[in-house]
Amino acid sequence: MTAVFGLSACSDDGKDGAAGADGVNGVDGADGVNAVDTTVSLALLGRYQSGSFDESAAEIVDYDPTLQRAYVVNAQSGGIDVLDASAPNLPILEESWDVAADVAAAIDGLEVGGLGAANSVAVSAGRVAVAIEASPKQNDGYVALYTTAGLFQAALKVGALPDMLTFTPDGNKLVVANEGEPNGDYSVDPDGSVSIIDVSGALTALDASDVTAVTFDSLTREQMNDAGVRVSGKATSVAADMEPEYVTVSADSQTAFVALQENNALAIIDLGDNSLEGVVGLGYKDFSIPGNELDASNKDDVVNIRNWPVFGTYMPDAIANYQVSGITYLITANEGDGREYLTDQADAGSCSLAGGFDFDGGDCFHYLDEIRIKDLDSAQIDIPNLTQFFTDVDDLQAQEKLGRLKVITDLGVECTELTDAEQLAATGQPGASCRYSSLHAFGGRSFTIWNSETGEAVFDSGSQLEVLTANRYGYQHFNASNDDSKGDDRSDDKGPEPEGLAVGVVAGKHYLFVGLERIGGVAVYNISNPQAPLFVQYINSRDFTVDQQSSAAGDLGPEGLKFVPAAQSPIGSAMLIVGNEVSGTTSFYSVEEIGLD
Repeated sequence: MTAVFGLSACSDDGKDGAAGADGVNGVDGADGVNAVDTTVSLALLGRYQSGSFDESAAEIVDYDPTLQRAYVVNAQSGGIDVLDASAPNLPILEESWDVAADVAAAIDGLEVGGLGAANSVAVSAGRVAVAIEASPKQNDGYVALYTTAGLFQAALKVGALPDMLTFTPDGNKLVVANEGEPNGDYSVDPDGSVSIIDVSGALTALDASDVTAVTFDSLTREQMNDAGVRVSGKATSVAADMEPEYVTVSADSQTAFVALQENNALAIIDLGDNSLEGVVGLGYKDFSIPGNELDASNKDDVVNIRNWPVFGTYMPDAIANYQVSGITYLITANEGDGREYLTDQADAGSCSLAGGFDFDGGDCFHYLDEIRIKDLDSAQIDIPNLTQFFTDVDDLQAQEKLGRLKVITDLGVECTELTDAEQLAATGQPGASCRYSSLHAFGGRSFTIWNSETGEAVFDSGSQLEVLTANRYGYQHFNASNDDSKGDDRSDDKGPEPEGLAVGVVAGKHYLFVGLERIGGVAVYNISNPQAPLFVQYINSRDFTVDQQSSAAGDLGPEGLKFVPAAQSPIGSAMLIVGNEVSGTTSFYSVEEIGLD
């Protein structure tokens, strides 16, 4: 980041001069206007319904202010739905782009069958970029480039599983997070990477020379351990284990911050020379501290948000950034994500022959890094603050307490027997000699604001997201999933799962919009003071009273959020667009400035 230096003082050894005559009084200025403090209020304007339920038919969204179009990732169709957003109370499908067909036609020897889901879309200055994975997704994927009017321009190969992309603010580069996930039996694990594409020239002239791959080849396990970065024991290398999930770029277009979700870390890339500056671990959130409470059980028949002797592993999905007083702050949506790799097999014998370690109803597990606390042997739990919360380990493992909570198997653990350590690395499951001195849950059930210069977490929303949804819905729907209205269903997993983020400015104030993947809805905060955000509103356009798989249920599973400033909006005020992957709907909200009484 650019340093800011003050001016040095200067000295003057000359004598003071004579005082001059007083000047003539100036003309009185106009009377001032009383200041009015304001905030924002969201209201649903309308939605576009794709008609596809639970098919990822509306994931990531972006917007072009010139054509007043919204571009929506329809993942499983391998394409983009283009919506006329000029009247957001009644958005209309204008056209759909068959991205897979366009890319296959542009690349010699590539068939449509060699391409999979579209994953991300980004818009900048009349250009649209789309990330599309290969089939199988362990092969290198592609980025397709269009004009906003829909004219295909180019296709470029990038890394394995391009999961998210974004233009730099100056529009000169496109940064692509290539997640590089393993296949189902973990026999193929491509390296994670970040592709940087120079798009400063004509899109039709782009070729492979415009693509720079930023890799993690130079990193060692020792370095990552020292940096607090989580690396799986099963991974063949650090590079193979890195899984870039999401990118945000600083306002000066000089630095990319990349979320490595499963690694609980951030990669920092210098966009001046397209080099990796480093990878830093995010640390852990202490759920035993007041303000960081959570509901840990889906079997206690009550809302029970309280402190527990557990750590949260941030594992962010979406990240964003904004500037206050010259400092860039990062915001992370602390969703959490486990590593579960499995194949379909007919029976336990077939599973064993295929290299799996466990068979469950057709699922043959090859690697699983989660376990319920109740499924650990009581002798495997030896946490130092146990008696502050429980009488003994058996009390801790009661399913109405911590027994149901899913925790990460390879954190806070030490195995004294080599065979058990090898089992943990190979399968993700601990052997009998593995002892846990700390328990680590997936995600933080929160958002966090970080100072990008110091790495300090200046604010975490703690238990606020669970508390506000509990107050809104009570036990009946609290911590419901995104395809079922049953309450408390996700308490043993990751709670409301904050996943998507958008940041916008209204009347000089910074606002954060956080999408809650499971229970649904958007939480709004005034983040103008990064160390003391103010809760503004929680709005959820989901109807819990109807069949959750019908169109009447509204919006389910918010994934991608796009803030549209008032100057670019068709309605005169700012607007928020949300892609909802479970309901397959794209919803439009007005963001109105209102006065505070």
